[in-house]
Amino acid sequence: MRPYLVFSLTATLGAMGELAGHERRGSLVWPGRSAILGLLGAALGIKRGGDFTALDQLELAVAVFDPGTPMRDYHTVETVPTAAAKRPNSRPEALMAARRKTNTTITLRDYRAGVLYGIAVWGDGLDKLAAALERPKFTLYLGRKSCPLAAPPGAKVVDSESPEAALEQLELPPWRRLDHNGRPATARVLIAGADTGHWVNDVPRDRSRWHFSPRRVSLQNVEIVTGGQT
Repeated sequence: MRPYLVFSLTATLGAMGELAGHERRGSLVWPGRSAILGLLGAALGIKRGGDFTALDQLELAVAVFDPGTPMRDYHTVETVPTAAAKRPNSRPEALMAARRKTNTTITLRDYRAGVLYGIAVWGDGLDKLAAALERPKFTLYLGRKSCPLAAPPGAKVVDSESPEAALEQLELPPWRRLDHNGRPATARVLIAGADTGHWVNDVPRDRSRWHFSPRRVSLQNVEIVTGGQT
């Protein structure tokens, strides 16, 4: 038996990050390690350039109750060539100085609509993290700032024999406790695996430069039913 911090993440829109360029920003099906650590850091009040050393030592597991529906948003981005307007006082002034010499591109942003995840965390400082999630210093987002959580995380510390058993003690939002067929919500668990699964690039190494390193994860064939049912 060991303590685990468990909480849920649900949002109307979520964007879970992926390898991204300027013109396209994708989204994974589940929140990666960097996204969860960033959310915990926001709850504690750690700024992006702050000290995440304690959080980097944590271990995580993710239960995917509802991966949501893919949604793509299109943005038109207009930039002004440097030579067209030097040192403008404002963006409108820069656009006027450019005189139709702006560069316009269409960028793509991927989201997941109606997502629901359960998170299990183990390591040091769990009680402090649970308290922070209940009264976060910064607003909690599931990815981008356009993706605020749809419900409080309901964080609590439980004693269990495994991450899977801990996740069965989740308290999901009332309107998400049943699936679309009226049955108790179930999930599959994503957890670090030494020999199975596939690689994801979500371990933060240099947050100032947005550098990440890979880790191996596997989707365990274990069905999680909240409320302690099996």
